[in-house]
Amino acid sequence: MRVRNGVLKMLGLCLLAGVLLAGMLFPVVGATGLVSNRASDTVDSISADLVTTDPPLITTVTDKDGQPIAYLFDQYRVLTPPEKISPTMKAALISVEDRRFYEHQGVDWKGTIRAGLTNQVSGSVSQGASTLTQQYVKNYLVHVVARNNKLEQAKAQEQTIARKMREARISLQLERKLGKEEILARYLNVVPFGSTIYGIAAAAQAYFNTTPDKLTVPQAAMLAGMVNSPSALDPEAYPDKALDRRNKVIDRMVENDKLSRDAGEAAKKEGLGLANPVRTPPNGCVGAGPENGFFCSYVVNYLQRAGFSEEQLRTGGYTIQTTLDRAVTSTAKAAAEAGVGKGTPGIANTMAVVKPGKERHDVLALVANRDYGLKADQNQTTFDLPSGVENKFGAGSIYKVFTAAAALEKGLGIENVIQTPTSYTSKVFKGGAQRCPSTGEPGTRWYCLSNFDSSYPSSMTLQQALQTSPNTGFVILEEQTGMDAVVDMASRLGMRETMATNLQGTRPDPKAKDKQNRISQTEFYKQGGGNASFTLSPAPVSTLELANVVATIVSGGKWCPPTPIAKVLDRNGKAVQVNEAPCEQVVAEGLANGLAAGMSKDDQGNGTAAAAARAAKWTRPMIGKTGTTEEYKSAAFIGATPDFAGAVQTFNDGITPRPICVGGAPRLCPGGNIFGGTIPARTWFETMSKMHASLPVSPLAPVEPRYLKGGREIQIPDVVGKQANDAVRTLEQAGYKASQQTVNSEQPKGTVVSQTPRGNALRGTVITLSISSGYVPPPVATEPTNQPNPPTNPGNPNEPPPITLPTQPTRR
Repeated sequence: MRVRNGVLKMLGLCLLAGVLLAGMLFPVVGATGLVSNRASDTVDSISADLVTTDPPLITTVTDKDGQPIAYLFDQYRVLTPPEKISPTMKAALISVEDRRFYEHQGVDWKGTIRAGLTNQVSGSVSQGASTLTQQYVKNYLVHVVARNNKLEQAKAQEQTIARKMREARISLQLERKLGKEEILARYLNVVPFGSTIYGIAAAAQAYFNTTPDKLTVPQAAMLAGMVNSPSALDPEAYPDKALDRRNKVIDRMVENDKLSRDAGEAAKKEGLGLANPVRTPPNGCVGAGPENGFFCSYVVNYLQRAGFSEEQLRTGGYTIQTTLDRAVTSTAKAAAEAGVGKGTPGIANTMAVVKPGKERHDVLALVANRDYGLKADQNQTTFDLPSGVENKFGAGSIYKVFTAAAALEKGLGIENVIQTPTSYTSKVFKGGAQRCPSTGEPGTRWYCLSNFDSSYPSSMTLQQALQTSPNTGFVILEEQTGMDAVVDMASRLGMRETMATNLQGTRPDPKAKDKQNRISQTEFYKQGGGNASFTLSPAPVSTLELANVVATIVSGGKWCPPTPIAKVLDRNGKAVQVNEAPCEQVVAEGLANGLAAGMSKDDQGNGTAAAAARAAKWTRPMIGKTGTTEEYKSAAFIGATPDFAGAVQTFNDGITPRPICVGGAPRLCPGGNIFGGTIPARTWFETMSKMHASLPVSPLAPVEPRYLKGGREIQIPDVVGKQANDAVRTLEQAGYKASQQTVNSEQPKGTVVSQTPRGNALRGTVITLSISSGYVPPPVATEPTNQPNPPTNPGNPNEPPPITLPTQPTRR
């Protein structure tokens, strides 16, 4: 047995000698084609990657001024060029890992032969004798190429002669392509230093709060000592081991004439001197903090929609300069928390601020009364409250803006009169509640509603309607304009992500049990037969998109994506093109200016936001609209000047939604009394008052006559004086409907004495004609009576009294 083992060892030694000789001759035989083409190609490919491929780097997210707010990384690493690494660090590493580094050409053949012979005799391959170049190759394969592949990592570290020889061959090639200083820097940029710390820059910062060019002898020696076993020599977990290893490295530096003996002894007397605490930057948007985290999260989501993968963002080493304005964010955050306390159960108060413009719509702030973070017990959340479609209860009457815009596009003007009866039952739209009249079809009812109270006049201008927000007028206008046009207008003006979600505020799920969850909001509201509630917004909505809607209006109808990106630079400082949607002229500029004028009275007189404006001493020209949902579970306000646009939504964010009460501290309550003119409007005015304090007053754009008085194409034919039949025919040919009532008049019988409305109205409007009876009866005195009031319907006491339409709660 001993003889056989001896023979085997002798054969192994012969084989090893042959392999090593081949390795030594590799630069020559490789050049003359004596090595397998396949093997050569493989080595060339790997060595080419080592030369041209950079390792994962940390991505930095900054505010608009370039100050960091967050970092994204898989491996905390910052590349450092050779000249930015201290000579002391290089000397320490070479002394302990490869003292002949500057003498060999990538492989230390003397050490390799000695290690190989020792391994063969001992029956193991534990002796490495790897040079720094070879270690760089292994670390690159393990921590860069195979960082997400455990199997490939194991292959790159297997203790075999074949693996060692591959490293040797690649190292020889690298030494011909790269200089010694470059290889040394690359090694120090790749190697791990514990946890997620990779590379010398990250290690210097984490352990000593310094930079690689300023490392002292004790600091450099400690880091050099860690490279082969960063976990076992973790200076926080095992300070004694780390100190002992550091001092041995210092001794090696002295032995290799990199350090005088006296300097070495002095360095060994120093403690580890670790930073307090040792730490890497917080990873991800949680690191942006409670105030800026919502914005950071939107940045990441926005870039992913623009084509960046999560891995690219976490490994690409980008510098992402955002549009985040810290001053605006702090102001808005304070206002949101003043409106609703951070710890208020079940109530979120969110705000988004956008800069209007015809070329860009920069997002300046995304805040909430909640903090961004992972600690729910400290009122933190990672739900994108201000940017996502997170208000599941709707924006209320704010959506009347879309109905008004669609009507303007069809020819209405803001000074045209619309009908605003106290109550109304639509015979166009279905989908009403149980109390609404039946359509006559099984299980379907017409849509019925009423205004908040009976104080509204029966008609008013469109501008007055936008100011005071009657419900009935906008449902009637929705009928006349057409649901498709109104729904499309919402998307055009900016509700694009919102309208693409379903009624749960999530992406439609084709496999969902309920149909309404399988389709988008756009599809749902366009379906035949109704859903007239769209103009009262009962469905999920995004605060950011509401802010961008009002930015589009004051930008002359120019929609631009609400962008959080100022610029993106790659790891080399070169600009990276971000795939963003182009700006669009979504409505005529005159229409947008007319709509802005229509919305310009909400802060004045009896406007729904007037009380909040007065409290803030607001005097600037602006546009605005409030909204409150049916059960008082959410309320909202949008507003803008030519300088800034913003939206606020106050809504339930708890697991048991209930109505919201104001008056004292906001709270959940049985009845609810929140309105868009309360917390949402107050939050907006408090923020915007401070933001505008140093700015000159900017007027709103002038309005073209067409959008004041209406277009010719919707001029109602004047049929006064015509015979009734001719008048009806004329109106119907023009696209209107006619109803008739008889009035006593001296005009010939059957003559139209008056019509209402006159001037302008959308096609489809009912025009009421007063037809002359041809007779004016003489006056008859009325006898006083002490009799009780007659029955409501004296003509037929057996008939029930007239039906009183049910009331839909306010959407003001």
